[in-house]
This record gives sequence, C-alpha cells and structure tokens, in this order.
Amino acid sequence: MAVKRIVANIAAPQPEVARTFYGEILGLDLVMNHGWIVTFAAPESLTAPQVSIASEGGSGTAVPDLSIEVDDFEEVLKRVEAAGMAIEYGPREEPWGVRRFYVRDPFGRLINILAHLHSS
Repeated sequence: MAVKRIVANIAAPQPEVARTFYGEILGLDLVMNHGWIVTFAAPESLTAPQVSIASEGGSGTAVPDLSIEVDDFEEVLKRVEAAGMAIEYGPREEPWGVRRFYVRDPFGRLINILAHLHSS
C-alpha cells in the first residue's frame, strides 16, 4: 500500500475566486471545475506526497496552512506585489536553507511561498 497523492482542501463559498491567486500568480493549471469545487495542479512530478506537523512555522512565525515551493521565487514575489497583496512575513532567507515569504490567499489561508537556496 502506498499513498499516491495528498490534496489540500480549502473550504470557500466561491471557489472560482481562487483563479487569480492559484492560477495566475502561482501558475497552476485548472484541472477540474465542477462549480462547487475547482482543482489546480502543477505538471506531474516525481515529488512524493508530504504532510508536515509543526508547533510553529519557524523563526517564531505562525504555522502556515500551506507551503508551496516554487521554481522562480522572484517572479512569484513580483506577481504577489503587483496584485497588491500584503506580505505578512519576509521575504527572508532562513537558516535551514530556504528563501520564503508568507501571504494570505483569497480565503484567508496563510501561505508559505518558498524556494530552496542552492549553494554554489
């Protein structure tokens, strides 16, 4: 038996409002839309499903509802700023090797946007 995927479910009265943040800003594809539920996904990858359990978010921050790793941190940061979204923490390089910031999605969920730092 193996877990094939883990899906984060966010309760929202108007799921279509997610298109700007999850589709345009983060660049996820809309892969399912039944009106009452919309699902966004990245292209299939070899990353294994993960669940993190935490007492804090690191560096004394709140535990985020979702952590989303991106391949172009600066581009996502520019899109968030251009959309006029408030950044609640960061951007900051953390001692455990990530650059990240916190922002709230349209439904008030705290989202940790991150990229791993690469040593040269």
